[in-house]
Amino acid sequence: LYLNTTYRNNCPVTESQCKTDISEKSLKCDTCGKTFQYKYRLTKHLRVHTGEKPYSCSTCGKRFSQLIHVKSHMAIHTGEKPYSCSSCGRRFTKKSTLDHHERIHTGEKPYSCSTCGKGFSQMIHLKTHMRIHTGEKPYSCETCGKCFSDSSAFRVHVRIHTGEKPYSCIACGKSFRHMINLKTHMRIHTGEKPYFCGTCGKGFTQRKHLKTHIRIHTGEKPYSCNTCGKSFSQLINLKTHMRIHTGEKPYSCTICGKEFCALSAFNRHMRIHTDDKPHCCSTCGKRFRDQSTFKKHMTIHTGEKPYSCITCGKRFGHKPTMERHQRSHTGEKLHSCSTCGKGFSQMINLKIHMRIHTGEKPHCCSTCGKRFIQMIHLKRHMRFHTS
Repeated sequence: LYLNTTYRNNCPVTESQCKTDISEKSLKCDTCGKTFQYKYRLTKHLRVHTGEKPYSCSTCGKRFSQLIHVKSHMAIHTGEKPYSCSSCGRRFTKKSTLDHHERIHTGEKPYSCSTCGKGFSQMIHLKTHMRIHTGEKPYSCETCGKCFSDSSAFRVHVRIHTGEKPYSCIACGKSFRHMINLKTHMRIHTGEKPYFCGTCGKGFTQRKHLKTHIRIHTGEKPYSCNTCGKSFSQLINLKTHMRIHTGEKPYSCTICGKEFCALSAFNRHMRIHTDDKPHCCSTCGKRFRDQSTFKKHMTIHTGEKPYSCITCGKRFGHKPTMERHQRSHTGEKLHSCSTCGKGFSQMINLKIHMRIHTGEKPHCCSTCGKRFIQMIHLKRHMRFHTS
């Protein structure tokens, strides 16, 4: 009675259309022009324009335009999931959700793009995909004006401005903007490592970490420096390397003012001031500021020498020492003096050489005060005092 009274007074169709149910689609919505065969379907459709929601949930009060939507919604409160997947047994509250899910097993993609032919399991995914071809971006950020073709990407973007992080870790309380980031984070607590290297079997919590690791075995270095041509397996390493050419040193020590181009080098330096030595040898108890020095030390106890020279077969405890050794065979001199152009196979030798130009003599005799460029020269000099 309510609906009849409402639409008799405010019906956007003719009186004859409201009263008659006929076999042809002659009932037309005057707002959008859509036609319907039966009056009750037109009535439901009109709520799209009026915003009317006559059906409400008795538990939470949420309102709906159609009774079937109320029934589906009530499953949230009752926990009822009457629809079960015959392949995996997973249960669903809605028949439509089950239908979409079953396409995962069947591989059915009934909706295809008329432009490129790509198939989709859901119509909503096809509609979103079509915007790639049309260039349509209907979702616009009111704060920065950035536009999006996908509603989910738009909602995630808005959280940058609002600071909203709706997904929280139940173990440590850390919050995230994306559910996928929370799922990845949870692996820290569970220890789950679903991505395994097919070569060495090492496990990883994220796929991107596995991809980076695989380059150790393949030797792939896809990121190249446009200035000197040096290649890297990780983009972050290339970005850090580029600072050698630009001279950028974004990390500055607040205590002594020394600047660094790499965050790892800055963190190691800070331990000089704090005297923090987090890496402890379980065999002899010696402590170290950085992990690389600690690993190098451990080879003393284990005797492990995993790196061998491809020319002479000599083995080494860590890779940098092996690489320096190999230059003795190739004659390669990577480090050159910017003043006189002389080349050196090791950076330490270049640093010592530079003292010729700067006049720096950091090694001082405690007996007579005489200063020297190299420690070996100081030791030789000390023999005069000790006979």
